[in-house]
Amino acid sequence: MKTINPDSIVKPASNYVQGVVHAAAAERILVSGQLGLRPDGTLEEGIEAQMERAWCNVFAVMAAGGFEIDHLVRATIYVTLPGQVSTYRRIRDKMLAGHLCANTYIEISALAAPEFLVEIEAEAVKE
Repeated sequence: MKTINPDSIVKPASNYVQGVVHAAAAERILVSGQLGLRPDGTLEEGIEAQMERAWCNVFAVMAAGGFEIDHLVRATIYVTLPGQVSTYRRIRDKMLAGHLCANTYIEISALAAPEFLVEIEAEAVKE
C-alpha cells in the first residue's frame, strides 16, 4: 500500500492521507457502518465512548475477515453532534495507533436512531 499527499494540494489537517494506492490483485473488505453498540446490543454512553466502540466494531469485522488495522485504507465517519472534529481526531489517532488512511468526517443531523451519535464505515485491502 502506498499513501499519497501531493505537494500540489493542501496537506491533510490531521493524521490522514489524501489518497491510498493498492494493487488491483488484492483482497478487499468493505465494513458496513458500525455504531457504538456493545456485543450485547447496549449502547455506549457519550460521544467518546461511542466513537471508541464503533472503531472496535470496525476492527472486529476486519479481524473476522482476516484483516489487520494496517490494512485499513479508508474510513468515513458520521457524527450527529456538531463541533466534535477535535474529539474525533484524538480518538481516531489513539485507535489507529499511528496508522494513516484516507478519512472523511461528516457532521449530519441524524443516524438510524436519535441515541446513535456516531457511525463509522471502512474499507481495508490486503495485498
